[in-house]
Amino acid sequence: MASISPLPPHLETLVSNNLRHVPDFPEPGVLFRDITPLLANGPAFQELIRCLAQHYKNHIDAVAGLESRGFLLAAPLAVELGVPMLMIRKAGKLPGPLIGMDYSLEYGTARLELQPHSVPQGARVLIVDDVLATGGTAGAAVKLIEKSGAHVAEVFVLMELKDFQGKKQMKDISCQALLEV
Repeated sequence: MASISPLPPHLETLVSNNLRHVPDFPEPGVLFRDITPLLANGPAFQELIRCLAQHYKNHIDAVAGLESRGFLLAAPLAVELGVPMLMIRKAGKLPGPLIGMDYSLEYGTARLELQPHSVPQGARVLIVDDVLATGGTAGAAVKLIEKSGAHVAEVFVLMELKDFQGKKQMKDISCQALLEV
């Protein structure tokens, strides 16, 4: 599926200017990009959500947030658009009935779960997260949305860690990132 359209270019600067770089977190040699300053800057966060809503309006029917930082972006976006917010969570966090998907991480495996009754049948869903690394989490989320009877319109992330080549996991699904680091 082709991308909906390119994201507004000023959002890259807005996000970049509101990140904090934390060396050696969560372990030595890792440069963590902290989105806390973006969330703490009311006008910047509001501008991000407003622009994303304008960008995706009439292109999606629901927003799916990935646990946990994806929730922080997906919930206000869904509210702004007036569409359902779907939660895709780590195993054991949602009451049933559930569908689940196992996926690989760089250091093992994990599982994501979704309440399929919360997903509007045939809906065009935007999957939202903060970071795309290996693509395992986003790929599992795509499979869950499709398994529940909806379609993934696009995957949106604030940042893509290019060295991990996560977009290759997306295959035919459009994935847009504001920053490529």
